[in-house]
Amino acid sequence: MFKESNDDEHACCHGDTDMTTMFEEDVIMEVADVFKVLSDSTRLRILLALEKEELCVCKISSNLGMSISAISHQLKVLRQSRLVKGRRDGKNIYYSLDDDHVKKILGITLEHVME
Repeated sequence: MFKESNDDEHACCHGDTDMTTMFEEDVIMEVADVFKVLSDSTRLRILLALEKEELCVCKISSNLGMSISAISHQLKVLRQSRLVKGRRDGKNIYYSLDDDHVKKILGITLEHVME
């Protein structure tokens, strides 16, 4: 995760605080990918709905006024980014936030925007 930097060319008078060399490139790219996924307003609405409770696709579709197909597509993107997870119950899959980190990301971002 962290990368050692011995490059004196980028040394700063404030010590070794160069954030671009602090993390491996693959970690930086993965963080950027998560932010790309979060940049879509439909996906954000889905995450905010799931923050309150576990929901099936048809309920999310109804709440957002969108087709089941469109919601399913967005849920696939959210699952691939490990922001949501699904739990099968019979023929239905119920979705929830993947973990507490997702809830914290949403909360902190909303708090920042509403300041």
